[in-house]
Order: sequence, then structure tokens, then C-alpha cells
Amino acid sequence: MTSDDSRTDTAAHRVPLPVSPPAPTEEQIRRAPKVLLHDHLDGGLRPATVAELASEQGYEGLPTRDPAELGAWFVAAADSGSLERYLETFAHTTAVMQTADALTRVAAECVEDLAEDGVVYAEVRYAPEQHLTAGLTLTEVVRAVNEGFREGERRAIAAGRRIRVGALLTAMRHAARSLEIAELANEHRESGVVGFDIAGAEAGFPPTRHLDAFEYLKRENNHFTIHAGEAFGLPSIWQALQWCGADRLGHGVRIIDDIEVAEDGEVRLGRLAAYVRDKRVPLELCPTSNLQTGAASSYAEHPIGLLRELRFRATVNTDNRLMSDTSMSREFTHLVRAFGYTLDDLQWFTVNAMKSAFIPFDERLAMINDVIKPGYAALRSAWLFHGGGELRS
Repeated sequence: MTSDDSRTDTAAHRVPLPVSPPAPTEEQIRRAPKVLLHDHLDGGLRPATVAELASEQGYEGLPTRDPAELGAWFVAAADSGSLERYLETFAHTTAVMQTADALTRVAAECVEDLAEDGVVYAEVRYAPEQHLTAGLTLTEVVRAVNEGFREGERRAIAAGRRIRVGALLTAMRHAARSLEIAELANEHRESGVVGFDIAGAEAGFPPTRHLDAFEYLKRENNHFTIHAGEAFGLPSIWQALQWCGADRLGHGVRIIDDIEVAEDGEVRLGRLAAYVRDKRVPLELCPTSNLQTGAASSYAEHPIGLLRELRFRATVNTDNRLMSDTSMSREFTHLVRAFGYTLDDLQWFTVNAMKSAFIPFDERLAMINDVIKPGYAALRSAWLFHGGGELRS
């Protein structure tokens, strides 16, 4: 074969370069398997459910009983830019979550809504101590919520969707029941409770106030996350990690305060930020919620963009779907528009979250290899099959 023949043969058999995938469509995002680690049960009720339960229970505190108006009110009230004002909205949701039937209903609907949005694994948190005013015991609260989660999983399967939901029991950081709630979480480890959390206003209520609870959990080889670095800064994160030993950081967005970007683009990590990245500490980032509470000014300015570039163990979460009028699909959509993320980026966030879940390693690995990666591969294949155009249902 001559050199000319060789050049001709190579040209004839040249494989076209692959087309770079565009930003995923909203339909692709909705269909993509998603993992959610930071979602509050009392922050995710359907507005219609809040109104119906208020009518059934005679609760008169709602600003309106119209579901559409009520949903809009929750979002507007949460858009204050203040974490404290944001937290006040929960007085209305917890008020209608004081009976076993109400808790079971809310929990089941939570699972249905997450499954419909493509969530395949979720850890949903709630504070049992906030559901005792009608006479329930802490154990009865946990049993009612667990029953609702299992019912929601059954309904999801009946609708052709699979989802697994674990519970995180939360203690309120301004109260003094954290050890009791930690013991409750440990007691129910075999019935769907996968870990522990503390939540509430950070300023003035450091995690170190609850060291006895965290020491107990470590002795019992149990998992826990701590709300830290949301409204408060680096000291909250440092205490959560170095004094308390948190497995994950609830939010953790203020770690950005320990990262310096010079004018020439060089990035310098402070010692705490370097530690968080080096130790692969999961950050339960909640973009929309962070905008509402003033932790970020816009999606494009949210620290998640830089944290993704620097390969921190960043995850994407909803925090409170009712107050933020959000879902995992909406959170991903905002980030796709702000940063030009592709399906590869969304898979990266999703795998990060699954790696960081509080279930056994082999079960996490099975979810990644059998559900998440095949799900994203199918979306990419469908895109290529249709000539690189939009995914067709």
C-alpha cells in the first residue's frame, strides 16, 4: 500500500468526533436518578395538606386556607434573608403534625413527592420533640413517621417508581433534649432511622452544647450530621468537626470563607477548608435555601460552583421544599442554568451524595452501580440515539 493509499484509507474510515453534550433539558433532569441527604419533613408538606389538616384539627393560625395562596405565603415569608425569620414558618407546619395519623400522612406524601421527582434514595429529618403537644410520646412519633415512610415506598412501587427513605432524628440546638433524642435514634436503628442531627438557629447555640449526645453516638458507632456553617461561619464548622466529630456538615456553605481566590485566579485554601476537602467531609449544600437565608446572593454566585471545581465532597439538597418551592429537579435546573452543568456533573453530585449516605457500604455501592450510573448512562444513550438532540419521552 502506498503512502497515498494509506492517507486515503485513513480518511475513508475516520470516526467523527463526538458531539459535546449540551446542558440537560428539564425532562432529562426530572428523569435522572437523584439522591437527597438534607430534607426536613416539616418543611416539605403539600400546601393542600397543611390546609386540610388545619381544618380537621381546628388550627386557626394559618394566614389563609387556600392551598395556592398558602404555598405562596410560605415562600414569601421564607424569602426574608434571615435564618431566624425563615425558621418561624415552621410553627404552622409542626402545628398540624401532632397526631400519629397526621405524621403518617405527611411522611407518606413526602416519599411519593420525592419518588415522582426521580429521587431514588433520601434521608429525611425531623425533630420528634416538636410533635408532642397532643400527647404523643417520642417513640410513638418515630413509629408514626416510619409507618408513613414505608407506606410512601409502597405507593411509589405501585406507581412504577423505586425509592428508599431513611430517617434522621433531629434535636433542637436551643433545647436540652439532644442526648434523649440521640438515644432514641440509636434505639430505632433497625426500623428505618439511619442517623442523628441537630438543627435550629446557629448563633448563640453552638454544637458544643450537645457534646454528651455526640459522645454517646460515637460510642454506639452511630452516624450523625450537624447543621453548621449556614448562617454562622467557620467557628461553627470547626466545632462540628473537631469537637463533635460530625460525619457530614448540614449546609457547610460558609467553608467558602476559608478559601481565597487571588486576582490572578490562584486559589488558596485555609487549613480548615483544606481539612474538609482532604478528609472528604460531605457538604449538604442547599442552594435555594441559602439564597433565602442570605448565605448566597444568587445561584451564579453560590459557592457550590467553586466547591465543585475544587472537588470538595459537595452534594445538592432541597432543605425545605415547601418554604423554598423547590425539588431536587429544580435545584439541579438552577445549577445547570448558572454553571452550564452537564449530566456528568449531575451524576457527580449524585454519586457524592450516595457515597455519603448513612446506610451500609455495600448498599451504597449497589445503589451507585445498579441504579445511579445505569440511569445516567441510559439518559446519555437516549441523547446519542436521537442524534444529539433533546431527549424524547
